Amino acid sequence: MGTQDRPLEGEWAVILGASSGFGEAVALELAGLGMNIFGVHLDRKTTLPNAERIAGEIKKLGREAIFWNVNAADAEKRKEVVDAIQAHLKSGKIKTVRVLLHSLAFGTLKPYIAQASANAVNKAQIDMTLDVMANSLVYWTQDLVAAGLLGQGGRIFAMTSAGGARVWKTYGAVSAAKAALESHIRQLTLELGPLGITANAIMAGVTDTPALRKIPGSDEMLAWAQRKNPAGRLTTTKDVAEAIGLLSHPKAQWVTGNVLCVDGGEFIVD
Repeated sequence: MGTQDRPLEGEWAVILGASSGFGEAVALELAGLGMNIFGVHLDRKTTLPNAERIAGEIKKLGREAIFWNVNAADAEKRKEVVDAIQAHLKSGKIKTVRVLLHSLAFGTLKPYIAQASANAVNKAQIDMTLDVMANSLVYWTQDLVAAGLLGQGGRIFAMTSAGGARVWKTYGAVSAAKAALESHIRQLTLELGPLGITANAIMAGVTDTPALRKIPGSDEMLAWAQRKNPAGRLTTTKDVAEAIGLLSHPKAQWVTGNVLCVDGGEFIVD
């Protein structure tokens, strides 16, 4: 099987949030398409085995898997990872990263207004949520481009949700982060176009992931999404991963600057 049949063979992806949910599914999908994976995740001792399992599955596919258990929103840790990626690729045949996936789901789930002020979201929590779930995309992109690791043919994907345009109780700060993330994607599209790098936000339908389960009322959200989805089922992480695999193909070079729904038509149904 030649490179025309597997155009992603031997390429590299950086997955931010690689140890569960969409990050896990995309890492495995891209590895199945022949890509090697740099994974960044933040796990405690109890959940670390899942990251190790994912890395092991990637290696079973015959691909490289290099994972870091660090805070992706920490500037010093980001620099350490980018430096390590650069050092690893320096001696290899392929010296750049083809895919950057931003799938960081860590934010504050509190209402803006509450009877007791302690129960309402505060400035530090809003700042943290936007920094992790939106602004960190810009900083990772800046560092990878500056290091010469992301160039012609590169793909940037950022995981957004319907919450960027719709409301859910306690989702305010995360909703703001998703809206900002989509705005960052538009700006990156403009500025990276001359470099041959595409940028798209992926709006998944409601998906049963560990991150979603942290949202108060998630059971109600899952039931509501399944009722309204034209296909009569929830979106899966595999649905999203397969779409990103397709968009990573060289023939998708002209697809950029979008918020792409991967939801079976869920978003358009009231």
